[in-house]
Amino acid sequence: MAEAIVVSSQSLLPATLAAGEHHLLLTTATSVIELAIHVPSVQAVGLALVCHPHPLMGGTFDNKVVTTLARTFRDQRLMAIRFNFRGVGASTGQFDHGQGEQDDALVVMRWAQQQFQLPWRLLAGFSFGAFVALRVHTALASNSTVEPPPLPRLCLVAPPVTRFDLSAASLVEGTEVIYGDADEVVDPQAIAQWLLAAGAGVRITTVPGAGHFFHGQLAVLKGWAQRVCEKLMDASEEQR
Repeated sequence: MAEAIVVSSQSLLPATLAAGEHHLLLTTATSVIELAIHVPSVQAVGLALVCHPHPLMGGTFDNKVVTTLARTFRDQRLMAIRFNFRGVGASTGQFDHGQGEQDDALVVMRWAQQQFQLPWRLLAGFSFGAFVALRVHTALASNSTVEPPPLPRLCLVAPPVTRFDLSAASLVEGTEVIYGDADEVVDPQAIAQWLLAAGAGVRITTVPGAGHFFHGQLAVLKGWAQRVCEKLMDASEEQR
């Protein structure tokens, strides 16, 4: 990755980002957040944020599930952003059990919307990142500090329902959930049981034979992400 561009969360980039992948350090009054931004080769129609797995278990924004999602969203005309949680890579701070990570995500979202003047279309997370993404989405739904409704589509990959307190009842209509039926980290039966409390509008995809990290199944994950984007674009067209 190229040398990082340093930018304040209270200011804008001096120039438009060209198509490709860009490395940024977003500075706030108290912290630094490391970002990677994937800019599509055509005019972007929205923004997508991808949250990575558990920082204390080796999770970073370079995780292969995270990068697969980000690059797929980029190819679907979304400006995709992945970022390192506090204490990971060049991001400062310490692991904060979800609260600080939620706050960092909101900082990134506010800055990106001001910078790019595009609506948030997708909010995705893998494993611990799914826990954080759900927290962020719930916060936005109760107090939209990023943009007025509609909220970004929530996409959860292998939600860690046995490890963190996630509320399936808070999943809004249109939420997308994908997990493997051979998940070795989060009991897939526990995920299925957790999803029983979700509303009828939650879309659930179970991948036969897939483990937690989707080894050998990234093409399936990519196809799922493409379909999520296609449904999102179709819905946007219908609302016009």
